[in-house]
Amino acid sequence: MKYRLLCLFLVAAVVAAGCRKEPKPAGEEPEPVAEQTAEETQKIKPMNETPAVPADKWAELGEEPMLKIKTTDGTMTVKLYADTPLHRDNFVKLARTGFYDGLLFHRIIKGFMIQGGDPFTRDSSKIAQFGTGGPGYTIPAEIVPGKTHKKGALAAARRGDQVNPARESSGSQFYIVQEPENCVHLDGEYTIFGEVVDGLDVVDKIASERTDLRDRPIRKVQILSIAPAE
Repeated sequence: MKYRLLCLFLVAAVVAAGCRKEPKPAGEEPEPVAEQTAEETQKIKPMNETPAVPADKWAELGEEPMLKIKTTDGTMTVKLYADTPLHRDNFVKLARTGFYDGLLFHRIIKGFMIQGGDPFTRDSSKIAQFGTGGPGYTIPAEIVPGKTHKKGALAAARRGDQVNPARESSGSQFYIVQEPENCVHLDGEYTIFGEVVDGLDVVDKIASERTDLRDRPIRKVQILSIAPAE
């Protein structure tokens, strides 16, 4: 089952001012999912046991870590929230072990969000499975009142309510908001665990990549590394 974000809007027409989104029938687009089958879990490569950067750099992180996400389209700095400790600690753990290195932003919708974190995207032969991978576990929801899908918000993808009433998050897949007005319907539904504090232009650049009919970018947009901000 695919880790795809519930999107009630789709790029439907090009107008003089740019692209706008048209309403789409509810249920036609699956929500972001968060759990793979046991068979899919067995196919996932384990994380590196050796930290990608010296351990002392990670040991210095505070309650709200600042991490640099280096991509082929530029570098973003994100702050992880103290009031979502499960998601914060999990993201740090995955980044520290190099889990995200080489993964793609596999789903991009201009005027909405960019999504990545699927380990299957490291292997182009698994393109049919892009959006279904994870580390083999989910994270309990940490939906904090008042946290909204503002521009640059960092949130966890998950499966839809029908199969995931507890709204547990994907163990690794995340999305970053580009246009808040098209994400209002997600407020209070998904765990927002951080935000981009520098590099919003990179979010816009990635969101502007050309995509196919399945919202996959034509050109590979890759996460090169995630490390503590200097």
